[in-house]
Amino acid sequence: MNDELEYRAVLAVDIERSAGRGDRALLEIRARLTEMLKEAFEASGVDWSACLRHDLGDGLRVTAPAGTRKAALVHPLVPELALRLRTYNRGASPLTRIRVRIALHAGDVHVSPDGTVAGSPLEVLARLLDAPPARAALAGAPGTVPASLLLSGHFYDETVRHGHLGLFPEDFRKVGFTVKEHTADAWLQLPGRQPTAEAAPEPADTQEEPAGSEAADSKMAGSKMVNKASGHGVVYATQHGTQHIRIERKH
Repeated sequence: MNDELEYRAVLAVDIERSAGRGDRALLEIRARLTEMLKEAFEASGVDWSACLRHDLGDGLRVTAPAGTRKAALVHPLVPELALRLRTYNRGASPLTRIRVRIALHAGDVHVSPDGTVAGSPLEVLARLLDAPPARAALAGAPGTVPASLLLSGHFYDETVRHGHLGLFPEDFRKVGFTVKEHTADAWLQLPGRQPTAEAAPEPADTQEEPAGSEAADSKMAGSKMVNKASGHGVVYATQHGTQHIRIERKH
């Protein structure tokens, strides 16, 4: 066995509610997911052909090449994948729509000459993929949200926390979870979730002005605003913004 350890980033995806769709639908969504993952990796500058890929039945585990910039696996890879999933789902039937849970971790693993990968980081990755907070977040999200993303604390600390280009720590929230013997904190995001519209700003407070004052005159419907200009002029501005300047000369 190869005793050399290599530090690698590892990613896993699992298709939500894949059971019960039938073999034809499952084969279709697995093929489409693999295709979209490949496109997202390539768009992120990560060589898909150099990745080590392992079938998880209703998902996929990907071990990135040594030296891969981990931040690229969060951005732009995850938004690229989310965009492709949303676009695909618009035209897909209910049986072939795809929503996924994504997990990311990194650590020292054994990589065999035949491409087999082993080590405790893969155990952590599997627990992240099954974490209840990620499952619940995706299940409770609108149907247009195509994925949940869960980062290990280690991965978050080395990438997102620093706020590098395209990475926004405020988009993640810290969650705790226990799966089997593994208890840990992780960082959760819902890629592709549309921000809620902000409430319109409240109108500025107004105060009643004494009748006959210049301020009161300006509030009358259809009225004109009267402001003193420097010198001996008076500026009249109508409601629609037209200005008239009258020069008053002293005799």
